[in-house]
Amino acid sequence: MPDLLLELFSEEIPARMQRRAADDLKKLITNGLVDAGITYDGARAFVTPRRLALRVDGVLAKAPDLKEERKGPRVGAPEKALEGFLKAAGLTSVDEAEVRSDPKKGEFYVALIEKPGRNAEDVIRELVPDVIRKFPWPTSQKWGASSLRWVRPLKNILCTFGPETEEPAHITFDVEGVTSLAETRGHRFMGPDAFAVRRFDDYAAGLEKARVVLDLDRRKDMILTDAKNLAFAQGLELVPDEKLLEEVAGLVEYPTVLMGAFDEHFLEMPDDVVRLTIREHQKCFVLRDATTGKLTNRFILTSNLEASDGGATIVDGNEKVIRARLSDAKFFWETDLQTQLEDLLPKLDNVVFHEKLGSQSERIRRIEALAAEIAPLVGADSEKAREAARLCKADLVSGMVYEFPELQGQMGRRYAEHQGKDASVAAAIEDHYKPQGPSDDVPSDPVAISVALADKLDLLTGFWAIDEKPTGSKDPFALRRAALGVIRTTLTTEQRLPLLKLFNASRDGFAEADDLLSFFADRLKVHLKDHGARHDLIDAVFALGGQDDLLMVTRRVEALGAFVSSEDGQNLLQGTKRAANILRAEEKKDGHAFDGAIDPAHLVAEEDKALATAISEAEASAADAIRAEDFEAAMTALSRLRAPVDAFFEAVHVNDENPAIRENRLNLLNSIRAATRTVADFSRIEG
Repeated sequence: MPDLLLELFSEEIPARMQRRAADDLKKLITNGLVDAGITYDGARAFVTPRRLALRVDGVLAKAPDLKEERKGPRVGAPEKALEGFLKAAGLTSVDEAEVRSDPKKGEFYVALIEKPGRNAEDVIRELVPDVIRKFPWPTSQKWGASSLRWVRPLKNILCTFGPETEEPAHITFDVEGVTSLAETRGHRFMGPDAFAVRRFDDYAAGLEKARVVLDLDRRKDMILTDAKNLAFAQGLELVPDEKLLEEVAGLVEYPTVLMGAFDEHFLEMPDDVVRLTIREHQKCFVLRDATTGKLTNRFILTSNLEASDGGATIVDGNEKVIRARLSDAKFFWETDLQTQLEDLLPKLDNVVFHEKLGSQSERIRRIEALAAEIAPLVGADSEKAREAARLCKADLVSGMVYEFPELQGQMGRRYAEHQGKDASVAAAIEDHYKPQGPSDDVPSDPVAISVALADKLDLLTGFWAIDEKPTGSKDPFALRRAALGVIRTTLTTEQRLPLLKLFNASRDGFAEADDLLSFFADRLKVHLKDHGARHDLIDAVFALGGQDDLLMVTRRVEALGAFVSSEDGQNLLQGTKRAANILRAEEKKDGHAFDGAIDPAHLVAEEDKALATAISEAEASAADAIRAEDFEAAMTALSRLRAPVDAFFEAVHVNDENPAIRENRLNLLNSIRAATRTVADFSRIEG
């Protein structure tokens, strides 16, 4: 079966866009083939800084013919209906349609439509230009007189199609002045000449000869392996940086790894400063001593060519730039060290956090007050929490963070330590941003916990107060991440937090507390579901109302999950649902709720009496257990209802002829519902 080879050759594609672009090309082309009835065996996309390529194997040479029956209007239908049917079916007259009969609907028209399958070459000739014109680049541009938008100027299109045993066809087309050719080019400097291409095998081999490594992951492996080997030869080891490795592999078509050095006195700065300076400005890796683990004055760079001087000139150029950048960083570092964090705070008056929420200074005052409120709840010293909250954003106006925003928090901690601040205060300045993602650690020091929670709760209540809530997939202020950070911090550190109280403490007159709590409930569902919990059990617990202690909600959900998965739990659940269904029907019929007290005089059957006694005991025991926060004991108490509930439904007719007995039994069913609601709303539980 034929194979398709497609290459889109352009000026340099930004590294951050490359992997996504390769995936998009594969998806758009293969989906287009399938939509046209052309199946295939497999597909793989490739990307380098200057090209997107796609190989599709085992492509069906021709789509199968299609036969379709299209039902039309009844015989004798209005002219407009007939005209619409004929137009949709591609017929010129109703005489070309069949007339069929249905016992209920009478006679109606049916069009028999036959569509011959298209050749794959014709499909590709139309599909590829359409994909190019509509390609979903995050940003794109026009150039010259062309109307085509592409990430960088598109230079050449290669498109061949055919089986391995025959000469493949060169599929020709034009996209706004760029004509497809059966050729490509290699490395910009080491293999710039064009060479002919027939199919993927000679394409890949030709690129290798022209100093282009087509596979992005292979380039990453080459860089990583060579860098580790070069470091090992000097008794050093590479400091891992997956994000940088991905980026660097997207900057070169033929990676050559070299080692450079810088003056040792720059190592007087924090490791993070040195690493980030070298990483951000020169896209180089740093090295550490294999024995001590300390950062060294060596770095690894990745060149895009093999230089005749062994790379000496390239290394020298990188060393000069890194020396200059490290000198700038050292100036910022030393200048910042001469300034107390407290002295930076007035500058935050002029830093707007949000036009409706005020300056960073105003926000800090709110965080400070809330952190002091939270501190005793998490075992932190209130004064230390206040100090940490007051200083936690000070480094935002430092020279170093202005240069490297990624270091916010980290530099604040360094400066606090240098100025002799309490260790907990210094740690909180850095850790209050945590967790910043699902894999990030949560803060562990009580002071850091209090400031981290205050920071996130202020963020959430603030944006809720001005009605800037997440909508659909849009969350520009990362409020979902903030709520998940609160959830992960409270659950991981097992903190008891009354969220509703803290919402109101965070912002006077906060009217959105219930809505924000619902948002937390949704985030908790996502979090617990990822850990194996059922969403309906979370609903059942939150349905009781006032459930704002996330740790207790989680423990209750865990206990409820274990209970409903047991035989006793399942049977009681079914019995409770049966009771609820009967109550719902009878309450609708009678127009009132059956929530009266149980009358012992109308407990006429032994099963009535046994159930009433069991409910009274179970409800009291479950309530006591809930107050003691022993949720397993509460479930055990409820499990004792199983046998009397089963016996009641088996032996007793609820709707007794005697109205007093009937009402008493319905009140008894309501008591079952009330007893289980000490733990959860069983009506919300599925199954």
